[in-house]
Amino acid sequence: MSEISDAIQAKCLAFGDRVIKLNDYLLEQASLKYDVRCQKYNRGSKQHQPSDISHHTSRVPVHLQAVAVLCNQLLRAGTSIGANNAEATGAISKADFKSKSYIALKEARESLYWLELLHRNNYLTDIHFDSLYADAEELVKVLTHRCKKLDEGERDMKK
Repeated sequence: MSEISDAIQAKCLAFGDRVIKLNDYLLEQASLKYDVRCQKYNRGSKQHQPSDISHHTSRVPVHLQAVAVLCNQLLRAGTSIGANNAEATGAISKADFKSKSYIALKEARESLYWLELLHRNNYLTDIHFDSLYADAEELVKVLTHRCKKLDEGERDMKK
């Protein structure tokens, strides 16, 4: 791999790491809020046991489904950027490289969308949103630049 490809992949991996940690954090926070509500509602009841994260990933209560779905969508898109970029760098042809690069770009743009939804629905603070959004935007810019260069190269070859 070239230095540029290594740098792009490093950014993809760092963003993927942040998305994984965010997913775990948001699900844990949602779970804790649910447990607090249940404990307040069921004071004195011995039937309710506070839930844990593993419980919520296997069977998500209705009021936690929105955050779980949004987190899952961001997790898929945010980690897919690096996976597709890695596939692009190991591509077997120029067409394969271009295709995987465009898929990585699409996943980066999709990540922006899920981050916006999480923020608009108050699952992300302004500070967390601004930082993650800036990282995702940077990936979009880098991947857009790469894809434009690929398109320019094709046009030059056709002349």
